[in-house]
Amino acid sequence: MTVSVFDLFSIGIGPSSSHTVGPMRAARRFVEGLSADGRLGAATGVRVELYGSLGATGAGHGTPGAVVLGLEGFAPETVDPGLARNRVEEIRSGGRLSLAGERTIDFDMATDIVLSLRAMDFHSNGMVFSAVDGAGAPVARGVYYSVGGGFVLAEGETAASSDVAVPHPFRSGAELVALAQENRCRIADIVARNEIALGHGDRLRDGLLQIWATMRECVHNGLGATGVLPGGLRVRRRAPGLARALESDPTDPLYAMDWVTVFALAVNEENAAGGRVVTAPTNGAAGIIPAVLHYYWRFVPGASDDGVVDFLLTAAAIGQLFKTNASISGAEVGCQGEVGSACSMAAAGLAAVSGGTPAQVENAAEIGIEHNLGLTCDPVGGLVQIPCIERNAVASVKAITAARMALRGDGTHHVSLDTAIKTMRDTGADMAEKYKETSLGGLALNVVEC
Repeated sequence: MTVSVFDLFSIGIGPSSSHTVGPMRAARRFVEGLSADGRLGAATGVRVELYGSLGATGAGHGTPGAVVLGLEGFAPETVDPGLARNRVEEIRSGGRLSLAGERTIDFDMATDIVLSLRAMDFHSNGMVFSAVDGAGAPVARGVYYSVGGGFVLAEGETAASSDVAVPHPFRSGAELVALAQENRCRIADIVARNEIALGHGDRLRDGLLQIWATMRECVHNGLGATGVLPGGLRVRRRAPGLARALESDPTDPLYAMDWVTVFALAVNEENAAGGRVVTAPTNGAAGIIPAVLHYYWRFVPGASDDGVVDFLLTAAAIGQLFKTNASISGAEVGCQGEVGSACSMAAAGLAAVSGGTPAQVENAAEIGIEHNLGLTCDPVGGLVQIPCIERNAVASVKAITAARMALRGDGTHHVSLDTAIKTMRDTGADMAEKYKETSLGGLALNVVEC
């Protein structure tokens, strides 16, 4: 099974890949199924049940709004964030939605969307969609799981990946490094050849550069917006003010690293506001890879579009390992699966475009995740703001440090990336549920909202 780079890096909207992007995709799949089966005309009502982490923090993560947008046929890749916000409010106040954009039905967001703290067996982020006819008789039922990073599985599906045969399959960091060494190529080349087999060869470079352009646009938007983020915590946007302060004092010896902080804050403030972001590999960790890529683009001599492509391909290889062997879902393993995975991916990408060998790249990725092990997901108020926004900035700097440490060595190290990923998975299994995106423990419990 192979996860595509375009699945790990997908364009969507904030604030959460698992709670916003995934539910929108699931709702859209449900109504597409109704339409394909010829049952859309019979549906006069829809009920949505959100379980586990979706029920616990869905309100703060924008899940109800994402669901109604998906039921209307919108997709996170193409929906305009401003239009989305306005449309959700229209549905909320008007009590009607256009199912699949074709059939208008009554829909009360307060009663037709049910939030439950009970977790379903397969995954904490479970959703049940039920359509009924005018007599209240069942028309269709769909069960879906948002398993992290915007990936959605329907009941009975077991893998959010492709079963197309690729020339260089790998399931471990050791196999990945060995493949690169045996083929005398870079890790980016391994991933590129696999993407060609998946049918993405004709759009690989342009598609990755479009992802980079969206990341840059997100930073630009974040640096141009001011005021208070939505949700009630009254968190002020800091990225624009910090950028202005930096521009006035370029002599600070940590000037470049401070810009990394600004880049990450800009992205995650945009994410918290429901803006356009790139899931990388999740929305909660969406600022890390763009921040480190901006560092490469602005401060590393010789930076180029080719380097950006290689960075993203290398990062995707590491992301595939996390997705396959552990999890990128905060609701499943805590924030170590989101920020930790992104930090590891960014460290690997930077090491690669800085001339690192495959062994050094693997070392950078290992350092990036090892020092995020045990990181909990405890968003205050159920919002992707505290500690999420600052956590991206800190992890971005950590990724650069990890890459530089690895590049100073020869790739030899005591703890392998595979061991660190297994440890992350095991730690997530041991972690109490209150620390897995439920806002029932940690900072979410101890910080007083005001």
